[in-house]
Amino acid sequence: MFHVSGVDLVTTVCRSGAIGAFPTANARSVEELEHWLIRIEHDLAKLDQPAAPYCPNLIVRETRFKDDLACLIRHRVEIVITSVGSPTAAISPLHEIGCLVFAGIASLRHAERAIKAGADGLILLTAGAGGHTGWVNPFTFVRSVRAMFDGPIVVAGGVTDGVSLAAARLLGCELACMGTCFIATHESMASDAYRQMLVDSTLDDVMLTRAFSGLGANMLRPSIVVAGLDPSKLDEAVSEARAKEQFGGKTSEGPRRWIDIWSAGHSVSGVRSIMGAAELVKELARQYEEAVASWV
Repeated sequence: MFHVSGVDLVTTVCRSGAIGAFPTANARSVEELEHWLIRIEHDLAKLDQPAAPYCPNLIVRETRFKDDLACLIRHRVEIVITSVGSPTAAISPLHEIGCLVFAGIASLRHAERAIKAGADGLILLTAGAGGHTGWVNPFTFVRSVRAMFDGPIVVAGGVTDGVSLAAARLLGCELACMGTCFIATHESMASDAYRQMLVDSTLDDVMLTRAFSGLGANMLRPSIVVAGLDPSKLDEAVSEARAKEQFGGKTSEGPRRWIDIWSAGHSVSGVRSIMGAAELVKELARQYEEAVASWV
């Protein structure tokens, strides 16, 4: 949800009863992150009944990691995701304020390290996730991790609808992470063109490539073409540093990743319309309840 999930989407999802997450790096500075947290807390505090908690995502390899972590500690957040790196540096200070830490992992080795570090929950990044993705089949991954960990497991990647959520629970997960369908909501920070491309695309339009970040990422092939690039001629051996020079920001040589070239997961096949986030959560809940009832 890089450059997509912001205050409006998070608060709407939380008010609707689901956990709203966002990368802290979506705020352009630590000062803006502070402002975001104040707005989120204010909006959720006004409700007549408790909302679901919001969940910042700390990207461990971001240069702002320590400053963002300190900001989250000041605000005594309830849940934090750590991603793209070991959660070790975040766990102790967050536990001191009673915060739960869910570590994003992509392999059994990552799982073992996160468990040893004291992570409260594990988010399993599986094949088919949007943006930086995993490579492991979710069925095998969940069952293998469940054999070594009795805490909360969250599956991420390819979760399309309420039926997928029910299947994740049956598989052994407490929660599932959904991103692509929420990009296509009115409250996301995505452009209208991005939202419409999600509606118009299927999983066949999703391309796994290292070209834009030096790491495997699922991107929308049509957005690559619109940006003036040939998907068949991308540099799949590019380093992270060189990818940043080419696609990483305002001074980059080519179109900007995440801004001009858009990501999506395999679940894009389930995005059929642009709707409000509250409406989407309600629809997912209905689908989930019907799926569970059909198994009884």
